[in-house]
Formats: sequence, C-alpha cells, structure tokens
Amino acid sequence: MAKIKEVIEDEIGCQEWFLPGNSCCAGCGLEIALRWAMKALGPNTALVTPASCLNVVIGLWPKTAPNFPFTNMAFAAGAAAATGISEAFKAKAERFPGKVWEKMTTLVFAGDGGTTDIGIQALSGAAERNSNIIYTCYDNEAYMNTGIQRSSSTPHGAKTTTTVLGKERYKKNLPAIMAAHEIPYVATCSISEPLDIYEKYKKAKSIEGCKYIHILAPCPPGWNYPSEKTVELARLAVKTGVWPLYEIENGVMTLHKKSKSLLNPEKRLPLIDYLSKQKRFAGMSEKTMIELQEHIDRDWKAIANKLKSQEED
Repeated sequence: MAKIKEVIEDEIGCQEWFLPGNSCCAGCGLEIALRWAMKALGPNTALVTPASCLNVVIGLWPKTAPNFPFTNMAFAAGAAAATGISEAFKAKAERFPGKVWEKMTTLVFAGDGGTTDIGIQALSGAAERNSNIIYTCYDNEAYMNTGIQRSSSTPHGAKTTTTVLGKERYKKNLPAIMAAHEIPYVATCSISEPLDIYEKYKKAKSIEGCKYIHILAPCPPGWNYPSEKTVELARLAVKTGVWPLYEIENGVMTLHKKSKSLLNPEKRLPLIDYLSKQKRFAGMSEKTMIELQEHIDRDWKAIANKLKSQEED
C-alpha cells in the first residue's frame, strides 16, 4: 500500500492537477476521486469525459479546473473516443520517437449513467479490442446531473425521482462484467481510501491494454445527506460490505486489506449503519432491507468462491 510520504515526495503526486475553483458541490465524491487519480497519472494524461457532472463542474474557459488535456464527449462515445486518442498517440510515438507522445496516458472519467447504461456498448468494444486506455466509472449511483433519475447502478431500495417508492432491481455489477471481458486489469476503489486510488492508478498506468477502475463517489444532494459526511459514508460502504475493495490482474483477484477480513460476515458492520444515514433509503421496509442484505451476502460468497478456486489452482 502506498504511503502518504510517497505521494508528498512524488514530483507529480505532490501537485494538484484538478484545480480549486471548480464548481463541484460541497462534499462531492467525484472531485476527490479525480484529484487522486490525477496525482498518480500526472499532466501527460488526456482525459475524455462523456456527458456527466464532470462536464459541468470543470468551469468555463479560460478558467477551467483541469490542468491537463480534457475533452468533453457525447454520452455514448467515451470509450470509443479514448480508443481513437490512444491510437493517435501510438502513431505519433512511432513517427516521433523520444517525444512526449510515448508518455501519454488516455483516461476516461465517466459517471454510472455513461458507463453502466448509455456508454456500455462503446466500453465493451474497447475492452474486446483491448484498447490501451484507463476507463473509470465514478459511481454516484444515479443520473445526478439531470435530476437524480435511477440508473442501472442505483441500489435496490434507493429512492430517486424515477423510483419514488424505491428501486426494485439490483445494482448492475459492472466490474464483474468487465472482468468477464478478460482485460488485464479491473479494480474497485472508494474515495474513503485515497492512497488505494493512487496506488491502483499507478499500477494501471504501467499496464498495456484496457484497464477498468470503478470508484464509489457519494453525492450529497443525490443521496440526501449532509455534505460533510461524504468520506464517512464511503467508509461505511466498505465496512458494511456494500462496496468490496479488490483488483483483478490477469484474472487473479486480490482483496484490499480492509475488505479481506470481511470475508467473515461477522466482521461486517450492520447494513443499517450505512442505509440510515441517507434519506434516499428512508422508509425502506424490513423486507427490502433483508433482500438487499441477502444480495450483498451472495456477492461476498461469489468473491470467496473465486479466491478459493484461485488457491486450488
């Protein structure tokens, strides 16, 4: 695990590349996620963002917050555009060896709507081609920028403007879908663990091919909680087992130390500790809460089975 001293002493990591003055909401998980990703990747990064909060919060030129190349892209085309940019860098590097093109990283930072729903076709295509990109889903679990409508990443039982009684379906497991594409690297992160974000992006940058990182990024207005509770909620998501932290490198899964102990259900905090702090779950029935807990337990059983299978192999 990376240490804060390493970040401070890193010529790139000690700087801010997503600058103050952006218009993120107070307590925005997206801002924390992008700041720490860029501390790992640095200014030689071309970022593509399909329609999302991030298109809006960067501010208007010439006072935009990103201190690196940034491209706004259509909702469905994030991964496709990034593939083209990555191939252009490759062609430039072959034509002009020893120049900056060889050092460039192509990054997508997309919301869950632009990833799990509208952008999944282009993302699946990039994964199948093993395009040399890092694709990030910053997951705030709804279409926050357009009015807090449900997405396929919205949890079971959560209220949105289009699921006023609570969502009936369960959250789509995009990291598992991406792992099924057999790409070289898949990881989950939480904004409560910034050094984990930093370390995983450092690793992703060093790997050739398509990399996918899924970050839990709580949203105060969308989840309806006080803005100062963002990190606490993200941490509770990990401790209750709602959000396992892991990476899958060339098919091999490794759990983060803060999730490893949670293979034992008795080590997980009660789910109510997480749900009760968000008004989007207000009024949830006991039946729905039991269903959600059973679904989480099944996900953990699947993780345990995968780890056991790896040991046996």
